[in-house]
Amino acid sequence: MTTTTSPSGTAAPFPASAPPAAARLGTTALTALTPVVWGTTYLVTTELLPAGHPLFAAAARALPAGLLALALTRVLPRGAWWWRAAVLGVLNIGAFFPLLFVAAQRLPGGVAATMGAATPFVVAVLSVVVLGERWSRWRLTWGGVGVVGVGFVVLGPDAGLDVVGVLAGLGGAAVMALGVTLTKKWGRPPGVGPMAFAGWLLTAGGLALLPLALLDGVPAQVDAPALGGYLWLGIVGGLVAYTLWFAGIRRLSVTAVAFLGLLSPLTAAALGAVVLGQSLDPLQVLGFALALLAMAAGQIVPRRRARASVTRADEPCRLTPGRAA
Repeated sequence: MTTTTSPSGTAAPFPASAPPAAARLGTTALTALTPVVWGTTYLVTTELLPAGHPLFAAAARALPAGLLALALTRVLPRGAWWWRAAVLGVLNIGAFFPLLFVAAQRLPGGVAATMGAATPFVVAVLSVVVLGERWSRWRLTWGGVGVVGVGFVVLGPDAGLDVVGVLAGLGGAAVMALGVTLTKKWGRPPGVGPMAFAGWLLTAGGLALLPLALLDGVPAQVDAPALGGYLWLGIVGGLVAYTLWFAGIRRLSVTAVAFLGLLSPLTAAALGAVVLGQSLDPLQVLGFALALLAMAAGQIVPRRRARASVTRADEPCRLTPGRAA
């Protein structure tokens, strides 16, 4: 796998000269790393970070990483991209992060992460409303399967449900779905690499979070494990993950990218079982299996629809039904 270099001088993490199928597979694999990393958020939050400061944790994850990206790329928005970056930053970062941390602190890791499994279903609907695509029975069906998987995990007898945590998790899924859909619709300005683009959004989201974080309060003490947790969430879970994520959104269908998000609850559940010794009852195991199946199905373009697709693989804004299945 190779990389190309954007005019801003930042390496773009996607296959450059591979056959279409191989290039798509490589891009999918790189993009899938993002939800895998995000799946570690719940373990890091509960085991390393000081409790009770979700907004501070969200701002600490976004703003320093965004400023670092701006310093490395030295590319700023122009024209309409100032307000577009602000909107996308609030949706993808400023609103999503605090909801993510609230859910992580009030629910078991696997349950909190699995709230995000509703995202593909929401994206399937938004792609019709926002992107003007046709209704796809394929993506709606598998989006529904993902939601069923969520229900099986959440309704397990030992799920430890918390109303605020559940609402925060579902709200995070909704704002993430809208953010991903608008990111696909608006694309990325010519000459702007994925790291610079991620820097815009992380900075915008971090600035939106900053006053709320100050009101939420700063932890009285940040020890070495907590510092390591903040660095992991900011550099790896923020800058690196979002660089890969936005590169993938540009080259894959928005629905396929959304289905990759199901890897986040699977990662969180695996870490909960291996590291924390959490157990899953058979119904919850079935829920995770359904989520995994829905994720895999979301990457498949039905043959009949694929023949009808004429959209270029790198088209940033407009999709055909076959590419979005």
